[in-house]
Amino acid sequence: MSNFFTLLSASHVAQGIIVGAVLAFLTAQVIMNAVVKAMTTTVNGWSTTVKAGQPGNGILVRAACARILPAVNVVQEAAYWTATEDSAGRALSGRHEYVLHFPAGQLPPNEAFWSLTMTDVVGYMTPNPIARYSVGSRSGLAPNADGSIDIYIQRTPPAGHESNWLPAPSGNFKLMLRAYLPGRAVLDGAYHVPPVKRVR
Repeated sequence: MSNFFTLLSASHVAQGIIVGAVLAFLTAQVIMNAVVKAMTTTVNGWSTTVKAGQPGNGILVRAACARILPAVNVVQEAAYWTATEDSAGRALSGRHEYVLHFPAGQLPPNEAFWSLTMTDVVGYMTPNPIARYSVGSRSGLAPNADGSIDIYIQRTPPAGHESNWLPAPSGNFKLMLRAYLPGRAVLDGAYHVPPVKRVR
């Protein structure tokens, strides 16, 4: 009989450990989501943070940075913006066509280069007909007559604008804009990435 109660007691202990671990995990997720939300700024559908890699960041902030960024750099080295929605708050999808319009002189300010990358919503690159996964300052983008630049984000080639085409997958996707050695307007928070506009 004593063996029975010993086994029963051990079973309760094991169940308690499992329940405690699950509750701890769920609590950590709630806290982490709150930290991510608090340290993220979203403008025009683009989310960014300037807190990554800063001296004095506590363990929760460091964990949150690792969760939302592919690599942890101080913002003075690289600034990152991500978008999963268009200017109207609708999920970005390869079923539609979009334009990211940079007015003349409003490309991401930087001292190195900038790039716009396309991935699925998880963050993986998906195959496309021309094996182009990003465009940027080194891509030879063709400007408009007024000096502005349009990037065409869609599944099929935009007639007459192939040099500025960023192929989209068939399903939902995510955009990531990076500026390396970002300019003062980025560091001060004065620069805002234009919204992604659905045109079709």
